Amino acid sequence: MSSVAIHVVPSSQTVLGQKQLNRVQSIDLLRGVVMIIMALDHVRDYFHADAFFYNPLDLEKTSIALFFTRWITHLCAPVFVFLAGTSAFLVGNKKGKAELSAFLLKRGLWLIVLEFTVINFAWFFNAEFPLLALTVIWALAIGMIVLSVAIYIPFKLLLALGFVLVAGHNFLDSIHIKEGFGSSLTWSLLHEQGGFALGHFFVFVGYPIIPWTGIMILGYCFGNFYKPTFDATRRKRLLLTIGLLMIVSFCILRLLNVYGDPFPWQSQGNVLYTFLSFLNVTKYPPSLLYTLITLGPAFIFLSFSENYNGRISQYVISLGRVPMFYYITHLYLIHIIAVVAALATGFDISDMVFNTWVTDSPNLKRYGFNLGVVYFVWIAVVLLLYPLCLWYDRYKIANKEKWWLSYL
Repeated sequence: MSSVAIHVVPSSQTVLGQKQLNRVQSIDLLRGVVMIIMALDHVRDYFHADAFFYNPLDLEKTSIALFFTRWITHLCAPVFVFLAGTSAFLVGNKKGKAELSAFLLKRGLWLIVLEFTVINFAWFFNAEFPLLALTVIWALAIGMIVLSVAIYIPFKLLLALGFVLVAGHNFLDSIHIKEGFGSSLTWSLLHEQGGFALGHFFVFVGYPIIPWTGIMILGYCFGNFYKPTFDATRRKRLLLTIGLLMIVSFCILRLLNVYGDPFPWQSQGNVLYTFLSFLNVTKYPPSLLYTLITLGPAFIFLSFSENYNGRISQYVISLGRVPMFYYITHLYLIHIIAVVAALATGFDISDMVFNTWVTDSPNLKRYGFNLGVVYFVWIAVVLLLYPLCLWYDRYKIANKEKWWLSYL
């Protein structure tokens, strides 16, 4: 999730409820919503008892409530990456391409450093860093580095490139490179999830860069809709139309079961589970169908929320203005609470120190809670984070001259 955004110094210290003309509030609102949803998925990883035994999308084992608890969080990563591209366009529209290019390159490199250090430790609490997981922050970092060069491509060609990467990468699904360490690692970085031993480290490529970079490029091109000269009524109509077309396209392609996802849907024991199979599309890497069904609703949300200024939305917007700060602090908070929960239920602190992904830990097979507890902890985490994020948002607005704030 990127914290690239546009800030304006307010005339008072009150942020909530204040219309900030130099920001696109609907974008902050959407980002804030998916940040809240994201926390649910990460709480589930650390607290749900069944998370240590099976994939919540496994139709042979999951429940309907668990399936949708996981499925709804599919919205998060593509929206983060897409809006990072949009925010980059908005920044570049004010500052120029040369300054934007330099910023994107430096920010991308900084995000890689964060992914391997601060964020890695938040996930695993392991000071030896045996597992390097290349996940959403990695995808954002590489996308920004690529975008720092790609913004010089003529707009129509850049838009076409984004479409080709997102819509065409599933033609590569049948390619699997297992021979040759360098070749297989390179292919995983580009398109196929995989893990590799590199001396002391085990590198897990969770977010291959071809489709995620395509999503960011499309997000950058999408920023044209938010130029000051673009008519707001026309924009809202176009966003609604595009969003609906994406959902309809998803339904048609999914029904055909020919292209767009490496795993076709299949008839199940009843109609409801068949519907779940229909929705169960591939995130790693994000298939065309996955992208359509996650970004389509996001476009519709942006269409309807553009002029919405309700009180609750102002709270959510405050979170959406500090996404990187929220991301880092929510990981540490969730993991710390999980340590307390483990100690309270007879486990040791060492059981919450990982050299595998958290749900693959063999020490936690008897640990965990039901889905109700997961939702309770999720709500508590969001409520605890809000005042901290609000303070940081106000601090950033009041200290715009501090250059380092744009990197967190």
